[in-house]
Amino acid sequence: MRSVRRYQRIVFLCLFSVCVIAPIIFVSHRLHNISPIGRKDFIEDISGVKHRAEALKLSSVQQEGGDGLKEPNVIVYVDEGFGSSDKIENATEDFIDAGDRPDVQNNGTGIRNSKEDQKIRQKVVASISHGKTNPIRAAVQQNQNSQSSIDKKVKEMKDQIVRAKAYLNFAPPNSNSHFVKELKLRIKELERAMGNAKKDSDLSRSSWQKSRAMEASLFKAGQVYSDCSAMATKLQAMTYSAEEQVQTQKNQATHLLHLVARTTPKGLHCLTMRLTAEYFSVFPEERKFDKQHRVHDQSLYHYAIFSNNVLACAVVVNSTVSSALDPEKIVFHIVTDSLNFPAISMWFLLNPPSKATIDIRRIEEFDWLSPGYELALEKQDSHDPRYTSALNRLRFYLPSVFPLLNKIVLFDHDVVVRRDLMKLWNVNMRGKVNGAVEICQEEGEGSFWRMDKFIDFSDPFVAERFDPNTCTWAFGMNLFDLQTWRRQNLTAIYSSYLQLNKRERVLKAGSLPIGWLTFYNQTVPLDKRWHILGLGYESGVPRAEIDRAAVIHFNGVMKPWLEIGISKYKGYWSRYLSFDNPYLQQCNIHE
Repeated sequence: MRSVRRYQRIVFLCLFSVCVIAPIIFVSHRLHNISPIGRKDFIEDISGVKHRAEALKLSSVQQEGGDGLKEPNVIVYVDEGFGSSDKIENATEDFIDAGDRPDVQNNGTGIRNSKEDQKIRQKVVASISHGKTNPIRAAVQQNQNSQSSIDKKVKEMKDQIVRAKAYLNFAPPNSNSHFVKELKLRIKELERAMGNAKKDSDLSRSSWQKSRAMEASLFKAGQVYSDCSAMATKLQAMTYSAEEQVQTQKNQATHLLHLVARTTPKGLHCLTMRLTAEYFSVFPEERKFDKQHRVHDQSLYHYAIFSNNVLACAVVVNSTVSSALDPEKIVFHIVTDSLNFPAISMWFLLNPPSKATIDIRRIEEFDWLSPGYELALEKQDSHDPRYTSALNRLRFYLPSVFPLLNKIVLFDHDVVVRRDLMKLWNVNMRGKVNGAVEICQEEGEGSFWRMDKFIDFSDPFVAERFDPNTCTWAFGMNLFDLQTWRRQNLTAIYSSYLQLNKRERVLKAGSLPIGWLTFYNQTVPLDKRWHILGLGYESGVPRAEIDRAAVIHFNGVMKPWLEIGISKYKGYWSRYLSFDNPYLQQCNIHE
């Protein structure tokens, strides 16, 4: 009995061994004969189910018409093709993975047979192994490059979308083939997956998978539309269209920028209204400034500002006084219009500059201005009120505005004084009227401004009297010898040029061109360290030049009191305002 049980046990163990060992031997033999690509498909069979489900969706997409296809309104990136190893491997992996399944159709030309699959697979594998670089090593190198460029994948995905839309334009009109539907679906999926991503770290895992699927579809598209010249022509047309759209957007942005520059900020308007109300709430005797007997003292340093901006005037005055070694000798003359006179007066009554003298006047007080003065300015060829403003042109009447002064420094209201200006008054004027910094450099440099850039020298009157190669100079900080001005009668010369431009239109808008003509051969060039320009339109002004400058000028449309001002320069301007002032806080004006 025991021997029978022993034999039964041995038989059972033998059968169990055969059942366990035989399948292992059989499977290992099959795995040994599978090719590397087939082995990859075998190992990734589970992940392949997902691709198969996505492929099935392509067959269930409702038909879409091909009418009204438009070129993409996106930036066309450089088409790197299939040169990188990671793109080829991704395309091959997805393409072969879909090609081995019978439920995935071809790109509109019928169901792909096994022979075609084999040929395409051989071409793709050959293209991978054709290069001298090892694909694995190339993939590692590509990964290192992607780390140095954090938005490389985002650009690549945008490039894929552009290429897919270009291929769609090659499809016949009203085409509803499976391939067309596949590309449309891939575009929607990739755009949805990318969202608003601007760098690779913003991309989700699904977006990377959609990119691989798109690359496989683009690879198939390249097999269908193999005419490279037609594709190049199409992409050139798309590039031209995109450039036109970019230029249109730039023009619109420039227009909006100038529109913002001409608009009074809400906070500044609030400040003006509150100060005006406060001005009329005090008694008339409380509205007078101290030390008015010094206003015409020739032994003092006189500075003038023509402006209707209370904050700008405050910064110019505060910066000049704080930078001066002897502020008691400073007299500021501010000329504004009747609308802003109460606000500017009240500001300096509440915030008087230390030891300096303030004189504020209205332009309406100058009854000697000709009746046609405003009319002549309104007819200038400009829609910008800054150029047609009476305050802007009043600088050409300085001897009449200050009849008792012999010398004065005129500031634009968008400057900041950072150094003591006492030595400026000792500049040898050499019998000329205007001391200014030239705004042209060596010929060939970017900021070389000649007179013919803003003046029409085709007019015989202009061509006979002026040299088009004359170096130009800047308004913003100018030292004027008013005695010589009166002897030369330059105001009458200015009026004649204003009438000439009214008839002939030889000048562009603004006070610079007519100033260059009026003070032609009457200007002494100052050292460039006295006056640095460009902080209102150029973000690349060297820090060293700003630190050396006595006066920095925010010329341009991006003024520091506007939201569009260049942020890295705003600190030079805002440091001369106390934002703890209750009026600034009430109007939400902050640094």
